[in-house]
Amino acid sequence: MPVEEEHRVACHLDQLLQERGMTLAALAEQVGVSVVNLSVLKNNRAKAVRFSTLTAICEVLQCDVGDVLSTNRR
Repeated sequence: MPVEEEHRVACHLDQLLQERGMTLAALAEQVGVSVVNLSVLKNNRAKAVRFSTLTAICEVLQCDVGDVLSTNRR
């Protein structure tokens, strides 16, 4: 079985939340997803994210997708 290559997408939720003085729990409630799911995303362990979730995150945090996610260039 091949070894899974680590993805190069980084999540910046921790920084965005800190800048806005918001907790992960508050964001989860407003977005309508579990704290656990957002924690997985925030800690760069997510393998996928629904566009609807990403859109809701951006609406609540009043930011763009590129503020939430970026690529780690090698």
